[in-house]
Amino acid sequence: MATVTEESLANGTSKTRNRSYLIYLMIFTGFVAIMDQYISTVKTTAIPYILEEYNITASDFSWLEAAYLSFTFLIFFLNSLNDIIGRKWSQLVLILFMGISSLAVVFFTSSIHFFMIAYTIAMFATVSNMWTIPVSEESPAKKRAKYVSIVYVIGLIPLQALLPPLLMDRMGLNWKWMYGIMFIFMLPLLVMWFFMKETKRFQIIQSERRAGTRKNHFFGVGVINKQDLRYIAISASVWLSWLVYQFLYYWAGYYFMTIKGYTLSQWSMVLLGTLIMAMIGGVAAGSIMDRIGRKPAMIYGSLILVVVVALLGFVEGIFLPITAVVSGFFTSFTYTWIVVYVPEVFPTERRGACMGWTTTVARVSYVVGPALAAVLLKAFPTMEWFWVITGSLMLVPVAIILFSNPQETKTMELEEIEVER
Repeated sequence: MATVTEESLANGTSKTRNRSYLIYLMIFTGFVAIMDQYISTVKTTAIPYILEEYNITASDFSWLEAAYLSFTFLIFFLNSLNDIIGRKWSQLVLILFMGISSLAVVFFTSSIHFFMIAYTIAMFATVSNMWTIPVSEESPAKKRAKYVSIVYVIGLIPLQALLPPLLMDRMGLNWKWMYGIMFIFMLPLLVMWFFMKETKRFQIIQSERRAGTRKNHFFGVGVINKQDLRYIAISASVWLSWLVYQFLYYWAGYYFMTIKGYTLSQWSMVLLGTLIMAMIGGVAAGSIMDRIGRKPAMIYGSLILVVVVALLGFVEGIFLPITAVVSGFFTSFTYTWIVVYVPEVFPTERRGACMGWTTTVARVSYVVGPALAAVLLKAFPTMEWFWVITGSLMLVPVAIILFSNPQETKTMELEEIEVER
């Protein structure tokens, strides 16, 4: 098999794949992102059923989440596979993790603790964001944010809103199939995976390792430098803040169905509108980041999100679902910074390891988020001030970016970013 050389990358002849392959890659990794986003977010609809099935309070469930999801601190093992076995084989591991654990929810969750084990394994896979790496490495610099955001937007196809009513109301299936359906979704993805190629940039790393000019590493030990550590700290802090926000935001289904009295069908329509706006927000963010830059897009989007989410606790009537739908746009808009910026700011040689350590630090949110939700649900049972605090969390990323002033990466080649940051 022909290999890509360092020289060919330098002279610009082999930086990216042809257009047809890039389209395939965006569709394939977009479908992987669907599994990721679906498993991560279907909880917002599943929570009332989980509480009823296992006879547990909302606050107690959040405390259980905080305990079990501490396991996700080990995510660097999964992310680091990208640098050890390559991008292609790592995608296969990711897909199998999500699909098999989703099926386990259906058949092996007779108690709340068995459910939490299967749920934690599924969530463990979703925290890696590994599906962002292949497209980030294969995209042309001027369109990298756009292409990665397209993958992210494909992942936002609103199956979370469409499938639960279909599976339960129309087909009469148990609520656990909200998760189990992802095993079925996995099967055609395994066929698509066979057509994936290793990224050209990782091929160079492989060639240099075989030639002895670049050493192998495990989990980044011995190769991560001070700049890497700085950007791990910045990226992880922003990501951690957003994820804590997300954990609180995903109580929207409980808020609408349990506090506000919406039915499953009514809530699913609100969620559908929210996810459609999230898709629009992701597309808009990618284009805007390529035009005005990553940092200003994140700052302005976060400030608007603070206001919109805070309003959820106080608006009534038709304004409540409208506010929820608008919040979907800016929630997605701000997350696009993470899926675009985090993979592009680290060197190819150790991108997987650096992302692994970034996601590991950010996983503090998987303990802090549920714990904070438990406290707030107890303190504000009708949830008005719950939403004010949830929105205010997005001031933290703004402060981090303004204080740390990370490298602006708009339209830069990955190799330029490595040198300039």
